[in-house]
Amino acid sequence: MPTQKLTPEIINAAIEGFESQKRRIDSQIAELRQLLSPDNTNVTPAPDVPVRKRKISAAGRRRMAAAQQARWAKVRGEKAPASSPAAPAQAKKKRELSEAGRQAIIEATKKRWALKQAAGKKVAEKSPAKAAKKTAATPVAQ
Repeated sequence: MPTQKLTPEIINAAIEGFESQKRRIDSQIAELRQLLSPDNTNVTPAPDVPVRKRKISAAGRRRMAAAQQARWAKVRGEKAPASSPAAPAQAKKKRELSEAGRQAIIEATKKRWALKQAAGKKVAEKSPAKAAKKTAATPVAQ
């Protein structure tokens, strides 16, 4: 491999290139040092976009306050205040399932299981035939 002769022009061009790189690196180091200095007066301003705050209704604030009071009462070992303004006047009645509804659910479940079991039997019936075909088609290596 022939090597190039280093002419003074090539050497001067290399020196200029390295000096420009050095200046760029020095300026970046100076910027970083300025960020580290305690008397940094060059603070970036906050963006002009205002931060939107969530709006919570009065009823929501009452519910949150009642929940917080109940949590603190539990921590202190007290009973939660029963007459809180956020507590409903009457607890919701638990819904009951009618006998007809119960029978409809039972019948639908039995029907689904019957279909699933029938599909499983079909797959089981097909499987031995496929296995027999595979063994018959595969040559035995001796």
